[in-house]
This record gives sequence, C-alpha cells and structure tokens, in this order.
Amino acid sequence: MFTTLSAGALGQPSPDGARPGNVIGTGQSLPRSDDAGNLNPRTTRSLLAPNLPAPPASDDLQTLLLDARASLQAGRTGQAQEALERAETRALDRSVLRGTEHLPAASPVVSRISAALQALGAGQTGEAIRMIEAAVPEAAQADIPR
Repeated sequence: MFTTLSAGALGQPSPDGARPGNVIGTGQSLPRSDDAGNLNPRTTRSLLAPNLPAPPASDDLQTLLLDARASLQAGRTGQAQEALERAETRALDRSVLRGTEHLPAASPVVSRISAALQALGAGQTGEAIRMIEAAVPEAAQADIPR
C-alpha cells in the first residue's frame, strides 16, 4: 500500500522536527547544527539534539581527540562536540571482571573528555583544548580493546 503526500507535505517537517522519511539521528535528519549544543541548559535550544557534522572517519581514540582539537581551533564547535562524544564512547569501551559491570568507568582519559565537553558547553574553548591536549597522551595508555 502506498501513501500519497501532497507536494506541500513533502517539505514539511514532522512535529518532532524530522523530515518525512528520515529517522532522527541518522544521515541528514533534522534538526541539524554546526554549533555545539545540548551540552547543558545554556546550550539546549530544542528537545531534540541536533545532528552534528561528523569528524573525519576514525574510531581511534587519539585520532578522535586530535580531530576534536583541530575542529575547535578552526571554530567548528559542532564537529568538535561530535568528535569528543565519539571519543568518550570509545574510551568507555573496556574489559571488566564479571560482577563489576555496574561500576562506572573511572579513567583519567574519560574524566578529561568529560571536562572538555563541559568546557565546550560553557563556551570555554581554550579550556576545552587544554583538556583535550591532556587527554591525548592518556589515550595512548588507556585500556581499550583494539
């Protein structure tokens, strides 16, 4: 069965902000932003976190951190946020002993990335860059499955 949409309906976003036919958080879904956002109440402009520009393709922790720093230095805060969030996710990958899965990850690199995201949310680009630079050597020592 096919549903027919009028030409006007094709361009209208749904109530949640997505264009018809797009799944939120994937591809070119809406809302989109080149600026960091939804990091704290000050930077939250919508109920939906915007789709941020992706950093150059890599899942290597150090490379993601270096991409975040380069993006911040170039004023691309949205891309920097995306790289930091991907780096944080990668840094949280770890091997744990059975029965300790409930314990939160507590490593210096995770703390630095979190601090960099907090600084980015506060508009403190210089501090975010300093946290990233401190995290890069720690990333080399992180116990992350390869």
